[in-house]
Amino acid sequence: MDRSIGLLACLVGILPMGSFVRTKRDTTGNLLNAEAHSAPAQRWSMQVPAEVSAAAGEAAVLPCTFTHPHRHYDGPLTAIWRAGEAYAGPQVFRCAAARGSELCQTALSLHGRFRLLGNPRRNDLSLRVERLALADDGRYFCRVEFAGDVHDRYESRHGIRLHVTAAPRIVNLSVLPGPAHAFRALCTAEGEPPPALDWSGPALGNGSAAVPGPGQGHGHQVTAELSALAHDGRYTCTASNSLGRAEASVYLFRFHGASAAPALALPLGALGLKALLLLGVLAARAAARRQQHPVAPDTPPRPQAQESNYENLSQMRPRDLPAAMCVP
Repeated sequence: MDRSIGLLACLVGILPMGSFVRTKRDTTGNLLNAEAHSAPAQRWSMQVPAEVSAAAGEAAVLPCTFTHPHRHYDGPLTAIWRAGEAYAGPQVFRCAAARGSELCQTALSLHGRFRLLGNPRRNDLSLRVERLALADDGRYFCRVEFAGDVHDRYESRHGIRLHVTAAPRIVNLSVLPGPAHAFRALCTAEGEPPPALDWSGPALGNGSAAVPGPGQGHGHQVTAELSALAHDGRYTCTASNSLGRAEASVYLFRFHGASAAPALALPLGALGLKALLLLGVLAARAAARRQQHPVAPDTPPRPQAQESNYENLSQMRPRDLPAAMCVP
């Protein structure tokens, strides 16, 4: 008995303060719990890049993959892409796959330019956008929906920024009346990066900077104003960015009448001048044809008064004389 008490005392002295002896059963249970927490179940998630860049007129691919909490799912599903805003933006693409099918039937493709590249059954919703335009620039969001519980659906929150680049293009060039019978010119161009605009013309030299006009910096469009067109001649607007340049011209002519009437300005674009010359050529040809083939008047000409029957009779040949007429 004394030996047992002494052995127990020795064991207690060896163990640190606050320690206790674990049983085999307790150790096994804790080991199982540790394994369960080290391998958590799969959950919903979306993997998308922050930005995709492509040039206008070309195609772009928007990658999107996802994970879900189901070990295996072969029920009906729907793949959706939105533009502009998550959860509430307008849909640009939607397709649906029946139970057990890997074919996602397209139900919506805006302007027929959006096509699914990925396979939703393999957790891939990647989308291809054809014939890019500057209007396609913006943010896009992918979404997948499984049939059943409302929680079996997920959408990317931040989306993908689609950055569309384009060389400059002049979309409008006009001349407007100003104060005191003066004229001003407006030039609007679009591009990405937004282009810089310059005016050149009579008494302006080359590369004269223009004053920003209304609508300056609106989206991908830039407008510049030439406040005063003081001289007749050709005024050219040039738009340029890192991808290229474009230009368009307007012609200003003032015609002064004999009276003190105000001057009349005639703005003509490059194509407008050619059209005017063509109309002039056609009008000249039409006038020449009218001179060669005069048109008969609608009313017959009035006969001239005859001075004498004898004079007329003397000019007639004998065979033309009426039978009942007597010659004096």
